[in-house]
Amino acid sequence: MRIRLYFDEDSARHSLARELRFRGADVLTAIETEMAQKTDEEQLEWAAANSRVVYSFNRGDFYGMHTAWLKAGRSHCGIILSRQGLSVGEQMRRLLRLIDTLTAEEMRNHVEFLSAWT
Repeated sequence: MRIRLYFDEDSARHSLARELRFRGADVLTAIETEMAQKTDEEQLEWAAANSRVVYSFNRGDFYGMHTAWLKAGRSHCGIILSRQGLSVGEQMRRLLRLIDTLTAEEMRNHVEFLSAWT
């Protein structure tokens, strides 16, 4: 099964979502799902409940939640973390490479750093 993305509020750039969709990616944003201004925990819960991999710039909080969830026996559909400052084009290329390489099953309870997908 192909990865389905969910952009948290920090990473929800409409131009990136639009370009990814144009190239066949399944993307939803926090704004589109009325999850804007929700906590990071709520974002991860929503993504897990809707079989979506979270994409975020909030590396520290989401990595910490990933660790806490696994210790608590909770499951999520995956998290992709990136640093801010990458162009929309660079984010798009790296995200497409990642979703064309890994499956949704491979992302389950896993964290990927976009910096590794050059």
